[in-house]
Amino acid sequence: MEDIEAIKARMLKKLLEEKTQKEQPSLPDKPIVLTDYTFDSEISKYPAVVVDCWAEWCYPCRIISPIVDELAREYKGRIVFARLNVDENPATSQKYEIMAIPTLLIFKNGNYVSRIIGAKPKQAMEAEIKMAIA
Repeated sequence: MEDIEAIKARMLKKLLEEKTQKEQPSLPDKPIVLTDYTFDSEISKYPAVVVDCWAEWCYPCRIISPIVDELAREYKGRIVFARLNVDENPATSQKYEIMAIPTLLIFKNGNYVSRIIGAKPKQAMEAEIKMAIA
């Protein structure tokens, strides 16, 4: 009988772990794409989110894009990075008063906390992001 109880306990533990993993959103290692329709739900899904507001024609946006990708890999599991094309998503751009791009919007627990405007070196962006979500 002890063997059956041990097996039941092990199976119950495994099921609980699987349920917990399904309930918690996985934290991606690359920027997720946001739209006007998905913005609020995605921002509130994760503890810390940095949104890269960009446009196709914006050269400084293309300069920081690989930096954002790199930060997403380095901070996987702690910070989620996302991208919002301001030309295709005017409602969110207007809501957060995006007047210049690139702009990084920083959210903690679904709440807006700070922004970084313009192309900056990786170390400067990283320092500002860390201060904002500390």
